[in-house]
Amino acid sequence: MRSFGSIIVAVMLASTSGGTFTLKSPAFAPGGAIPAVHTCDGADTSPPLEWSGAPAGTRSFALIVHDPDAPAGDWLHWVAWNIPAATRSFPAGVPTKDRLADGTEQGRNDFGRPGYGGPCPPGGTHHYVFSLRALDTTLTLPAKAARDAIENAMQGHILATAELTGTYQRKRG
Repeated sequence: MRSFGSIIVAVMLASTSGGTFTLKSPAFAPGGAIPAVHTCDGADTSPPLEWSGAPAGTRSFALIVHDPDAPAGDWLHWVAWNIPAATRSFPAGVPTKDRLADGTEQGRNDFGRPGYGGPCPPGGTHHYVFSLRALDTTLTLPAKAARDAIENAMQGHILATAELTGTYQRKRG
């Protein structure tokens, strides 16, 4: 991963199988601004995501989206796990419910809701890290599992990680 100042722009990380596991969004460029429609200033819908290059042996994916710049500490915007291994994208506006039709589980974000909660920084430009992990298993976790439980359950099962970072700054009138 490369960092230019405080903006992380890399979206590709090598997988353990030697390929390149990538994560991107048609809605914003790496290190670019997340459109307002995907924030609290808009419809607050999740942005579309696309990934490729998952390593052989991937049984599921897990997604964690967080804001490391939040004043109260690292703020969790979205956590999803048991995303089926055949899945290669999420459309814009993933439903905000505990379990999706394909078996994907979504935990509570730091707004207290399941699924995606968009950027809503109190001031300044914040960075939003979308981290997708290819796992060699599916996770057995209770519904509404907390981020720590998910991260602990993934230990020893991560085959590859792909990250995409976007930014957002609220416009004040």
